[in-house]
This record gives sequence, structure tokens and C-alpha cells, in this order.
Amino acid sequence: MNEKLTLRRPDDWHLHLRDGAMLAAVAPASARLGRAIIMPNLVPPVVTGADAAAYRDRIRAALPAGATLTPLMTLYLTEATDPADVVAAHRAGIIAAVKLYPAGATTNSASGVRDFDRVRPVLDAMAEAGIPLCVHGEVTDPGIDIFDREAVFIDRVLDPVRRATPGLRVIMEHVTTSDGVDYVSGNDGIGATITTHHLVINRNHLLVGGIRPHYYCLPVAKRESHRLALRRAATSGDPRFFSGTDSAPHPDRAKESACGCAGCFTAPNWLPIVAQVFQDEGALDRLEGFVSLNGAAFYGLPPAEGRITLTRRDQPVSAPTHITAGDETVTVFEPGFPIHWHVEDDA
Repeated sequence: MNEKLTLRRPDDWHLHLRDGAMLAAVAPASARLGRAIIMPNLVPPVVTGADAAAYRDRIRAALPAGATLTPLMTLYLTEATDPADVVAAHRAGIIAAVKLYPAGATTNSASGVRDFDRVRPVLDAMAEAGIPLCVHGEVTDPGIDIFDREAVFIDRVLDPVRRATPGLRVIMEHVTTSDGVDYVSGNDGIGATITTHHLVINRNHLLVGGIRPHYYCLPVAKRESHRLALRRAATSGDPRFFSGTDSAPHPDRAKESACGCAGCFTAPNWLPIVAQVFQDEGALDRLEGFVSLNGAAFYGLPPAEGRITLTRRDQPVSAPTHITAGDETVTVFEPGFPIHWHVEDDA
């Protein structure tokens, strides 16, 4: 027997669309969203309001006819970022947030921040103007174990930054640890996105029985106890937690290599997977908050227009395993368990 669940049109509060042929290939997978916060770590990165406006135009051109997606642009914070440009871009409606990458933390983060004192004027201006800061929450100190980098970031960077700029609204993106969950739960003025894949995999999925490169992401998946903490947070109804897929497409040749890229491409199937997780947790009544309401409220926006309907089918629903991007193939994230939910569009 089929079961139906109607929700406000979902948003994605952390999405990589890339550029060029990859943008053209992956944009249709997100076209039915309401809005998405678009990551700025292109090569070269999106560092000015003019860069963001031009990138927004390329995204709009890549979307298919009838797309509902509104791209919400971000600027890549560097030590040379001009506070006045940030504020002007936000006032003009070009950007919705600024993204902080510690230098060297993840894909295309070489232009990120090393000396946080040098970005203090930008953060102060953002706090005054009400511009949110999206944070990749990991230290890059080579002496810190990769599985501990999020927890250390909270102590060394995030908490001091927030104390120094108390009016700054912060989104701790792709939180992966119970430490992160506890920090967000215990503080005001901070939210957190949780990815689809971190709700599903732990580090055993990545490493046991052989290395599985399509489960490799940054921040890397952690212990099972952390995954369970993320599931509790996501399904709790706490409005500080909301969905940000961090869907990050890479060509298979770059993933399946001696030094593979970090990222899971979840855009084509993220919502059915999350619905399955919420069903398994007995929390389908809280799914709309996580995917459609909490993020919008944190960003000070109304819920997206329109509705979607999820239908649960008796037989598992098949999903694409790959997409083609020019001459490249991109592997779609495989959750490792049957998915019974299918997305319909009620417009």
C-alpha cells in the first residue's frame, strides 16, 4: 500500500553546483528545490559581489525550463575580502551569506583563511549588517588527527570568533560529531546543516572491506556514535538543525585515483534517502521542519513556495547510479539500503 506525505518545497542550505560542463550536468538534479545556498569554491573562487552575480547568471542559464530553484549566492572569505563589497552585495540581494574555509581544509580551499585576525573587519561588518557566516568547521593543523579536527575547531576557532563578534550569526556546516551537535544545541545565534551522507555512513563504511572512494568526504565520516548523534539532532525537531546536502560532484576519474577527491554526489536522491532515515527513526512528522522550514527560519526567510509529495512504495525505488558530465561520469551516492520513497512535484 502506498503512503503519501506532502511537504513544503524543500531547500538545500549547502550545495555545490560547480561550473561549465559539470554545472550543466548537475543543475537539473537540484532544479525542483525551492532555494539552495551555493558554495563559492570554484577555481578561481567567487570572492566579490560581481563574481557572485556572474555565477548566479550561469546557474540560471543551466537550469531546465520550469525549474523552481532560486540560487542563493555566497562569497568566499579571504584575507583580502573587502567589507564594503560584502555589505553592498548583500544589500543588493546578490548574496545571502559568506563562506569561511580554513586554508587547506577541503576542495579548492587554498585561498581560505589562515590568520583570523585579518578577517575581523569583515566579520564585524557582517554582524552589523546581519549577514550570516557559513563555516567549514575543521582545523588544518597537521598535528591534529583528521577525526578530531571538528572538535578542535570549535575550541580553537569557532567559539573565540563568536565571542569576539557576538552579533554574528553562524551556520556550522556539515556538522559530523556529537561535539558539534552539543555546541550548537547549547548556544544561541548558531545553526547547523547536516548532510544526507553523514546520516547514513560512518567511517567503517568508508574503510572496512576495502576503500570506498565514493564515501570519502570532508569532513570525513566519523564513529557510529557520532552518526547516531546526527540522526538524533536531525530528527529532534530542534530548529537549529536543517538539511544541507553538501552534494559535491567530482568526475569518477578524480574520485577513483591514488589521491581521490572528497565529496559525495547526493543531489539526485537525497530527499528519498532522508525520508527513509526519518521513517526509520519514527520521525516523519518532523521531516518538513528539517528539509523545508528550519533553514529558512534561521536565514530569516519565509518557507519556499509550492509543495512536493513523497510517496512510499512497497517495492524499493531505483535511482540512477551515474550521470554524464561532458566526457566524464559522476557516481551518485548509494546509501546501502533499500529506498521506498519517491518524489512527486505538486507545483
